[in-house]
Amino acid sequence: MIKKVIALAMLMLFFCGICFAKDKPVAKEIAIDTNDFYDSSHHWYDIYEATNIINPEPNKPRYELTQIKEIADNILLYQRNNGGWPKNYDMRAILTKEEKAKLAGAKGLHHTTFDNCTTYSHIKYLAKAYEITNDKKYKDAALKGIDFTLSAQYANGGWPQYYPLETNYSKEITFNDDAMTGVMEMLKDIKDNKSYYSFVDKKRREKIDIAFDKGLDCILKCQIVDNGKLTCWCQQHDAKNLRPTTGRAYELPSICNDEGANVALFLMSINKPSKEIVNSVQAAVKWFEESKIKGIKVREIPAPEIKYPLRVSKIDRVVVQDQSAPPIWARFYELKTHKPLFADRRGVPLYSLAEVDRERRSGYRYYTYEPQKVLDTYPMWKAKLAAQQNSR
Repeated sequence: MIKKVIALAMLMLFFCGICFAKDKPVAKEIAIDTNDFYDSSHHWYDIYEATNIINPEPNKPRYELTQIKEIADNILLYQRNNGGWPKNYDMRAILTKEEKAKLAGAKGLHHTTFDNCTTYSHIKYLAKAYEITNDKKYKDAALKGIDFTLSAQYANGGWPQYYPLETNYSKEITFNDDAMTGVMEMLKDIKDNKSYYSFVDKKRREKIDIAFDKGLDCILKCQIVDNGKLTCWCQQHDAKNLRPTTGRAYELPSICNDEGANVALFLMSINKPSKEIVNSVQAAVKWFEESKIKGIKVREIPAPEIKYPLRVSKIDRVVVQDQSAPPIWARFYELKTHKPLFADRRGVPLYSLAEVDRERRSGYRYYTYEPQKVLDTYPMWKAKLAAQQNSR
């Protein structure tokens, strides 16, 4: 009888163990988000760049997000000797020995940039990789990237698109593709003591504090005053006089609501903002309210395939009337007139999407919903601001 009781008890413990094992949470594999690299990887796969050291073959294999060391080692391969990175590669692509050798041989090149979320995103990934792996080579590469970034800043606080400087429009202060705001967000993360930047030393932090304040001052000074009113920002601002200036041929001096929205969101992320920052945000919000367009949307339609020098187009885009459509904004607004502005590679001002050559019409975003993010965030920002003022 005693043996039966013992056997029954053991059997119950066995089944309880199975149930416990089923209920026990399984540890998740650690991964680092790589969304910041999307723009560059998209360009690598979809747009031919003559300056690329390597180009992808079809069905290029990629590392999983959990393969942190492999992705971080890739990032080290792409880093140039000056501390910066070239744009338009996929950091998750599994490279061959030949490709790795080509990248190693290009480390002395100085074609390094902040465009397409480059350099500051690589620094952030390496910082997170170091926090997870404690591998010193990732910390050293991140610090080298930070030093590169600080050395690229103009005396007036702005950042160019490329550094060392090139002779084309990329030498201008660049808000396009979040070059300026991306760098500032990285510096802000360091200032805000994000855990993955804990390795940044005191001496560098002092330089970062100065660079951040200068950058903030530059952003405020670049905000366009048009017809006597503070509005938004341009994609590029002259590196000397800070006025709106031309980027690529189809990016004319204008009020740019796409990148401008991201500048406004960045300013709204600053804790305890100054009076100047508050005025800047409020003016941008007012401009977005005034410049929104109702009753239309952009439709993408199939179209005969056309091969252009840099890309292949299989679609077209048209503007259609739709009274139920949410508000939309033109990417560019003409200075003084505030009319929606368009252009293609001819560099001539146009006033409708239909006038734009199909190569750009199907390959560039001339309308945007980005300002809606600002309008949606504004009430919460305003309430937070009021709470801070009441607590003084």
